[in-house]
Amino acid sequence: MRIALESAAGRGARTQLIGGPELILPLYDATVAGRSAGGRKLIASVASADGIIIGTPAYHGSISGMVKNALDYVEELRTDERPYFSGRAVGCISVARGCQGAGSALAALRTTVHALRGWPTPLGVTVNTEPTPFDSGERLDDLRVRERLELLGNQVVEFALMSRAWTAHPSREVERLPPGA
Repeated sequence: MRIALESAAGRGARTQLIGGPELILPLYDATVAGRSAGGRKLIASVASADGIIIGTPAYHGSISGMVKNALDYVEELRTDERPYFSGRAVGCISVARGCQGAGSALAALRTTVHALRGWPTPLGVTVNTEPTPFDSGERLDDLRVRERLELLGNQVVEFALMSRAWTAHPSREVERLPPGA
């Protein structure tokens, strides 16, 4: 996550990391009126974002329960001017000890982003920690994986800028092809 966020920041994006302890939230319940301070912070951060990068460890071949619960909080934006992840670029990262879990967790995360009306970047990154371990300082030393994470951060910024430019000029005509073309 830090590598992708640093790459986005290098392109001029303001970034914020919400992770670990900040994602320990009460189970999301749409019938509950009030939200915890952490839940309100998460919702406000998503609402103000033009781009989002989501990372998840793979548990049993899918998204971790903690990350899925955080994604459930996005339901609070259902009536927002930009509901859910609408108009937002979303980079997806999964980390697992093994290719199969990392790949299936990435697919599940991208499916969830689509369901929340987000635009997953063309590149999603899997980090297989079996051949690519982190060092004792939690730094990733595999240059190929590092390059993919940097590219993902760049894609989130590029897509966010394109979306912002399009939104700023809503009167643009879209070229339409004639029927049967």
